[in-house]
Amino acid sequence: MSEEMPLMSHLDELRKRLIISSVAWLAGFLGCYSVAEKLFKYISQPVYNALPSGSSLVFIQATEPFFTYLKVAAVAGLLLALPIILWQIWGFVAPGLYRNEKRFAIPFVLMSCLCFGLGTYFGFFFVFPTIFTFLITFGTGTGEINAMLSMGSYLSLSTRLLLAFGLVFELPIIIFFLARMGVVDYKWLAAKRKMAILLAFVIGAVLTPPDVFSQASIAVPFIILYEIGILVARLFGKKKAPEEEGEA
Repeated sequence: MSEEMPLMSHLDELRKRLIISSVAWLAGFLGCYSVAEKLFKYISQPVYNALPSGSSLVFIQATEPFFTYLKVAAVAGLLLALPIILWQIWGFVAPGLYRNEKRFAIPFVLMSCLCFGLGTYFGFFFVFPTIFTFLITFGTGTGEINAMLSMGSYLSLSTRLLLAFGLVFELPIIIFFLARMGVVDYKWLAAKRKMAILLAFVIGAVLTPPDVFSQASIAVPFIILYEIGILVARLFGKKKAPEEEGEA
C-alpha cells in the first residue's frame, strides 16, 4: 500500500474529487436541459402505452412541468457524468490499494457503467411495461375510475425504479472489489444467503409499488446477481494464507 496520508490531505483530496464530480454533473445537466421535454416523452412511453385510450399524463400544479423537466435533466446529466464520477471514486480509494489492485481502475469504471446500464435497460424495457399495465388495469378495472397520472408523480416513481435497478445490477462489481480486498469471501457470502434473500424482498418492498410483481422484479434479479457475486468472489477473491484457512 501507499504511505498513509494525513487527515487534512484526505479531506482536500475528497473535496477535489467532489468538485470535479459536481462540475461533470452540472455540465451534463446543462447539456440535457435543452432536450428535457423530449427525454421525458421518451421515458413516459411505458405509462402512455398502458393508459386507456384518451387518457394522458396531467400536471396538478402550474410549476409541475417546469420542475419535472429540471429533474429529468438532472437525472440524465447524472447518467452522462457517471463515468467521470466513478473515476473520481476510484481515484479517491486507489491510494489505499496495493499496486496490483490499482490495475482494475479502467475495468471498474467500464464494468460499473455497463452493469448500471444493463439494470436500467432491464427495468425500462422489461419491467416497466408490465408494472404500469398491471397497476393501471387494476385501478381502472371497473370502468368507473379514470386514470389521471401526474407528470411529477410518474417521474418520481420511474426514477426511483430505474436507479434501483441500476444499483442492484452493480452488486457483482461491489462483491468483486470487497472480495479482492479480503473484506468478504465466497464462504461468508454463501453462509449469508438466507439473509440476502430476505434483504432482497425488503429492498423490493421499499423501492417499488405495493404489489407482488413489482417487489419480485427487484428481489429476483438481486438474488440472481448475489449468486453470481458468490461465484465471482470464489474465482477472483483474495486468497487466504494456509494458516488463515486453518483458523477459519
